[in-house]
Amino acid sequence: MNLKEYNKKAFEQLLKIKFIMLFLFSLHANAQIQRVEPPFWYAGMHNHEVQILFYGKNIAENEVAVSNAISIKAIQKTENPNYLFVTIDTKNVSAQDILFSFSKNKKVTFTKKYALKQRKENSASRKSYDASDMIYLIMPDRFANGNPKNDSEKMLAEKADRNNPSGRHGGDIEGIIQNLDYIKELGATALWPTPLCEDNDPQGSYHGYGQSDVYRIDPRYGTNEDYLRLAAELHKRDMKLIMDYVTNHWGTAHWMINDLPTYDWIHQFPGYAQTNYRMTTQFDPNASKIDAKMCMDGWFVKSMPDLNQSNPLVLNYLIQNAIWWIEYADLDGFRVDTYSYNNKEGIAKWTKAITEEYPNFNIAGEVWMHDQAQMAYWQKDSKLAAIQNYNSYLPSVMDFTLMETLANVFKENQSAWDKGIINVYDNFTNDFLYPNPNSIMTFVENHDTQRFNEIYKKGFKKYQMAMALIATVRGIPQLYYGSEIGMAGNKNEGDGAIRLDFPGGWKGDTHSAFTKSGRTAAEQQFFDFTAKLFQWRKENEAVHFGKMTHYIPENNVYVYFRFTDKKTVMVVVNNGLTTRNIETKRFQENIKDFKSGKDVLSGKLIDLKSEFMIEAQSVLLLELE
Repeated sequence: MNLKEYNKKAFEQLLKIKFIMLFLFSLHANAQIQRVEPPFWYAGMHNHEVQILFYGKNIAENEVAVSNAISIKAIQKTENPNYLFVTIDTKNVSAQDILFSFSKNKKVTFTKKYALKQRKENSASRKSYDASDMIYLIMPDRFANGNPKNDSEKMLAEKADRNNPSGRHGGDIEGIIQNLDYIKELGATALWPTPLCEDNDPQGSYHGYGQSDVYRIDPRYGTNEDYLRLAAELHKRDMKLIMDYVTNHWGTAHWMINDLPTYDWIHQFPGYAQTNYRMTTQFDPNASKIDAKMCMDGWFVKSMPDLNQSNPLVLNYLIQNAIWWIEYADLDGFRVDTYSYNNKEGIAKWTKAITEEYPNFNIAGEVWMHDQAQMAYWQKDSKLAAIQNYNSYLPSVMDFTLMETLANVFKENQSAWDKGIINVYDNFTNDFLYPNPNSIMTFVENHDTQRFNEIYKKGFKKYQMAMALIATVRGIPQLYYGSEIGMAGNKNEGDGAIRLDFPGGWKGDTHSAFTKSGRTAAEQQFFDFTAKLFQWRKENEAVHFGKMTHYIPENNVYVYFRFTDKKTVMVVVNNGLTTRNIETKRFQENIKDFKSGKDVLSGKLIDLKSEFMIEAQSVLLLELE
């Protein structure tokens, strides 16, 4: 053997030894490292520092180094030796695999490969949902069971039991994907499923708000790859995916709860104390400190430990998790649960960090309050909040006052100073409080409220009036699954009653409301109206971002206009029990030179020269010509 061949053989042997050593290191790492979060990251982020959580038995005893000239900015250890938080700087670093080395006494004991992945093109400038969209809200467990094989999961506590109103029924991501064309046919352009991440609570886990792993889709819904497929299928249909994100709390089964990184990772009293639910304490200048603390720091319920966003490690974890999902699943927006229960300063930093990374990204916060000023306080750039030197940076809030008004107004058939449709008018008189009224989410019901069709006993005319309002006033309309087929259910019988299985979503259902041939006559009536309304809305810029002028209701009839320079829509809602004459002279400010209006719903042409009739308990949507 000559020297050249010898060197070649020696080099090959060294490579084999190196490979074996790396393999052994990786085996050791797998034993030593139980979790890495985020599991990977992305190159080219606006905030180029990422804090990586390494979890494993006594992992903090190790020193850490990283390959490829990556800079370690900080290594943070806590009182729990099973955690290491390592912050690296990815500025000007291309997508690649890097290697973390863990060592004791200057000797490497194991390594861990970590991927920096390539971002999608124009990821930072992604377009989010806005007032041109209609959002369809579903509870995935109750929508459709596309894959019965994943109804139960051996490693997760709660098994499927469709006979239990509070149990898991088997709806999943595959069921959603199979029915996306149905959702699109309704005129929906965005989908909001309630949380899909793993929730390992022993009971009631179907709603998903007590999450046990925020980097993993619950196997009873599918896999992470299924969630990516859902996003891709929506995008193929020019539709958007909104993630229901929970910053305020996790579930007691979350993997960290029994081995907290720090004692103050969650709020402790010590242990459990429940919130007082008094969100007004967050801005009330007269509130006691203890009341404000119990609102923010108290647990929402006993099974949901309250996260401490004032702890920088917790806050950074939540920011990175949210950004990871946006990049990984190509998300189009967030809805944030229990927004105003969070640490006030912490949630503002969380929201600001996300919207700085994605300037067009919309986030709607659940601020369930009963006064417009109190809700407006939480919207980005609120002048009300500025009085207290506060800015939530939250682009969108949910219009709970309008929802509550619509739940009562159609019972008030006789008008009075403070009764009847005047209450809808009054809701909009307070729009001056909102920094951006167009970015408010409007709805008649959601997964936590009484069903609209239960309140009004499936009264189709009342449904028409309410939905026409939601479709034509300012803001982003949201439709809760089943409304469009007249689905009812009494919340007083438990949450399961307002979260019923969608008919036809399960093999063996008596009928399917997903198809025209499967719907009952009543279901078809609701569906046809809803689809016609929101398909029309899709293409009408006047009701997306147009200005609004409304007129004080007379005889329980409300008239308003949405208009741009190119288009005008006149809406007439008669909440009374008798047919009414509408004299057009009063509305000349908006009618101007228009001669007629074509009713979107009936196709009839209405002469606007002097007066026209509107039937009792009905609505006219007139495109002026």
